[in-house]
Amino acid sequence: MANISVRGRLALRAAAAASWASQKAGRGKGSMIGGLIALKIDPTIMTQLGRDRRTVLITGTNGKSTTTRMTTAALGTLGGAVATQADGANMDAGIVAALSLHPGVELAAIEVDELHLPHVCDALDPAAVVLLNLSRDQLDRVGEINMIERKLRAGLARHPDTVVIANCDDVLIASIAYDHPNVVWVSAGSGWAVDATSCPRSGEPIVWEGENWRSTGLEFQRPQPDWWLDGDDLCGPDGFRTPLQLALPGRANRGNAAQAVAAAVAMGAEAAKATDATGTVREIAGRYRTVTVGEHDARLLLAKNPAGWQEALSMIEPSSAGLVIAVNGQVPDGEDLSWLWDVRFEHFEGVQVVAAGERATDLAVRLTYAGVEHTLVPDPLRAIESCPAGHVEVLANYTAFRDLNRDLEARK
Repeated sequence: MANISVRGRLALRAAAAASWASQKAGRGKGSMIGGLIALKIDPTIMTQLGRDRRTVLITGTNGKSTTTRMTTAALGTLGGAVATQADGANMDAGIVAALSLHPGVELAAIEVDELHLPHVCDALDPAAVVLLNLSRDQLDRVGEINMIERKLRAGLARHPDTVVIANCDDVLIASIAYDHPNVVWVSAGSGWAVDATSCPRSGEPIVWEGENWRSTGLEFQRPQPDWWLDGDDLCGPDGFRTPLQLALPGRANRGNAAQAVAAAVAMGAEAAKATDATGTVREIAGRYRTVTVGEHDARLLLAKNPAGWQEALSMIEPSSAGLVIAVNGQVPDGEDLSWLWDVRFEHFEGVQVVAAGERATDLAVRLTYAGVEHTLVPDPLRAIESCPAGHVEVLANYTAFRDLNRDLEARK
């Protein structure tokens, strides 16, 4: 903390006091309120906390928390601690809180909300930035997706020395990084191309030819990857190839792991050790864990936007005794649920589906039009209990997932 100004030290002391009071009052860990107070007292505190650190920033619409955990594990192979968020708080206050809790730690892996990436880059001057994917998410907060792409492109242009680890399979991500002088391209997959049917640079159609894509309007096409997945193996520069064995399910998480390894290697880690480390990540803030609810073993999955829902639905075990889908429409979720009509809910023959959450009726209408037989049980815990005994998949959006975890803790 030697490089923190007098004002900054005062800000951090006030933040620590506020966090302590929040914990004593039973209002959570207090990291957010602490970070907010620190920034109010000293708006430059993030920059001060970022000095003398080598930082990786991880952003994208989906997979930020998972990739941050994997990157943290991979960077841990370099020896020593890695500063990061324990709770996924990815806006300014959460970032300040995470950095302030790790004084003297030279490495950091920080999750950043995509809207905040440009000014967080300016504050922290990161050694590396991981760009995962970009698609529609909470239009009432985030706005139009091509506008976000342009803002991120302009923000990274101010940091030419930063290594950008970019997903070459995502058209919008490729556009952000295409002109950057220092890019590591990763073929991390793109299961959702709905938001990139036209070129973000020319407006002309994007043409797909197998795994490759190109713009019909100008010279803009899928870059050749430096890292890619081949079956069960992760492949990289100089003939590197090793099995990628993860504890987390899904094709998207394999892509997340590939980008985490590429980021760690760019920071000096050994590729084989970094790859093995990604396999130690088993749970992210309650996601993917299995809990016992009466006669049910319920696996909890989180999804927050059409692309994330489509990926999560692909992870559902077809032999499950039941599938509970819980949807809320609070401010953190986005109050506009029209995105439900962009998600393919078909193909659940043989699985008992239950619509749950505060907006269970909206979901039930969508399921009806999708031809999915279902029941309506708004309370997610009761919805799980209504399923036949055995393994139950639970897929919930942000506040429904949060509230379900709270209710599960209360039952202990």
